[in-house]
Amino acid sequence: MRVVPPVQPRKLAKVPFVELADGRLQGVVSSGSDISRVYVSSIVAGTHAYSCSTNNNRPCGGLYGSPCKHLRALAAEAVLQYGADRVARYLRAEVSPGTELIDCLRGGHEPAPAAMVFSRFLRHLAYLELPDTTAPIPELHWFPATGVVR
Repeated sequence: MRVVPPVQPRKLAKVPFVELADGRLQGVVSSGSDISRVYVSSIVAGTHAYSCSTNNNRPCGGLYGSPCKHLRALAAEAVLQYGADRVARYLRAEVSPGTELIDCLRGGHEPAPAAMVFSRFLRHLAYLELPDTTAPIPELHWFPATGVVR
């Protein structure tokens, strides 16, 4: 399996972590008002049920019957990371030409646990603190080297 680079460059300040995993588009979105707060946002594939809460499991105040700004940012960054077609296929969504992915989703708010996504985000951050080395990192033995096709 080859590592696929982002479809377009992303700025990580607003959405530092985005993934298609566990049957959901999920990630971590920075708060616009408090530097110490982040939101864990997710959209379930198929049902398009969405959830957004702080890293302390407090519900997002912007969920008023439609996706909040954090979910909109997550979806936009996922499109930059993976491409619109791939994200739409993963979520099993039909996106009309010229429309934003998030506007084509018909799910409702359904709380989801944020701990697992936030934990994965923190684990990714820990790798940034490792000293530069060319030696193998045991936890990443499964990760293919860039440019290597198996």
